[in-house]
Amino acid sequence: MTATIPELPLLSLSDDEQQLLTALRSDLLNQRFKLELLDSYFNGEQIVRDLGISIPPQLKGLHTVIGWPRIGVEALEQRLDLEAFRWADGSDTSDLDEIAEANDWYDEASLGHLDALTYGREYMAVGSGDGDGAPPLVTFESPLDMTMFWDARLRMVTSTLRESVEDSVRIVTLDLPNQKILAAEVDGGWEVIDRDIHNLGMVPALRLANRQRTADRIGKSEITPEVMSITDAACRRLMGIEVAAEFFGAPQRYILGASESAFQDAEGNAKSAWDTYIGRVLALERDEDGQVPTVGAFTAHDPSGQTKIIDLYARIMSSQLSVPPHMLGYTSDNPASADAIRSAEGALVKKAERRIRRFSATHRDAMRLALWVRDGEPPPKERRIEAVWRNPATPTIAAQTDAAVKMVQAGILPADGDVVLEMAGLSEDQRKRVAAERRRSASSASGGQLMERLAALSEQPHDAQLPAVSEVSGGGNGLGQQ
Repeated sequence: MTATIPELPLLSLSDDEQQLLTALRSDLLNQRFKLELLDSYFNGEQIVRDLGISIPPQLKGLHTVIGWPRIGVEALEQRLDLEAFRWADGSDTSDLDEIAEANDWYDEASLGHLDALTYGREYMAVGSGDGDGAPPLVTFESPLDMTMFWDARLRMVTSTLRESVEDSVRIVTLDLPNQKILAAEVDGGWEVIDRDIHNLGMVPALRLANRQRTADRIGKSEITPEVMSITDAACRRLMGIEVAAEFFGAPQRYILGASESAFQDAEGNAKSAWDTYIGRVLALERDEDGQVPTVGAFTAHDPSGQTKIIDLYARIMSSQLSVPPHMLGYTSDNPASADAIRSAEGALVKKAERRIRRFSATHRDAMRLALWVRDGEPPPKERRIEAVWRNPATPTIAAQTDAAVKMVQAGILPADGDVVLEMAGLSEDQRKRVAAERRRSASSASGGQLMERLAALSEQPHDAQLPAVSEVSGGGNGLGQQ
């Protein structure tokens, strides 16, 4: 749908714009219920369906929570650490660093990744900064407040809508390929507040999608229907343990052949059931036939059966979320070795690597958009941007260093290269500091060699032939290396 600019662009929306806004808002509201359900499972606020069999009416308000969905999502997100952007040709990255630091990109990316894993998608919007010369503005937007229309054939965004409420007034931002429209809801209609005609020819927004498929480019949450079903089942088992603790936690006793006086106090008043139950000494008289009342107790409730079922659910959930069972609270009698733990984390590491591959494309495109907004034209296609991530696996420092040393010894990598430092596990900031220290060390060494050369020349006899200027200024230890 192509939007047209009306004759009075600051007063109203055109018919096409009005229809597009209505369609986008309908899509946003239709998706919001599903997203809020996923959010409730992440926060442990979901309403567990009661089967109406084992829970007495007095405990209908009892709410048990088990946080497995949150553990699974956060375990994956914690392995997605975006560290830096760089040019693939190795040129200076100060322009990329300026944009990233101005938008707190790396910390905000962590929040965006968490939403993408929880809801199945997150949105990134790019706009101009406040004031002349200000860096472009890059924001992460929740799918609870933003939606977009996507052209699958062109693989590009055709329009987006972001909705918010400010001072009890509903505000919408409609992004089109050549303009941004800001409108407010007034008397059931929409009044245009501002139009930004940028003429980019594309919508400056991107979707950070999780678990995409060719038939579903929107993305899917890590909190799948299987995860929700197992979570509900585990919550019901926990609730069953709570009910059993209330009713069957203490062993039930019985007395056969006791007289009524056994349940009365010294003044002849009937004791309450609780007073009778907790009495430390139970004195009973013989009946008229001389028989002593029979006292016994039923077997107390054993919750081990319920806990075994919960352990079973934990193992099933472990396979669904690709996390080691011990992260969900399941432990065996024999503690796992370090190799066994790394093996159990293999599926989680591979899942993190696939997310890094997919999310990297979105972050790179967002950075190119930011440069486009800042410079007025996109960067050349031959200049590729790379997103630098921390290793999602958990190798030891010794193992990483050993691998880097072997690569250098085999002559595959130079000893003073940046790739070696990256393989050794150093972060982007640490690698920059190492490069700066190497430059200072090389400068100091060059200066020391120059002073030694000059001192040697000054000790020669005056009638000795001085070396040529080119001999002093050139060569490996001369002035040329100062």
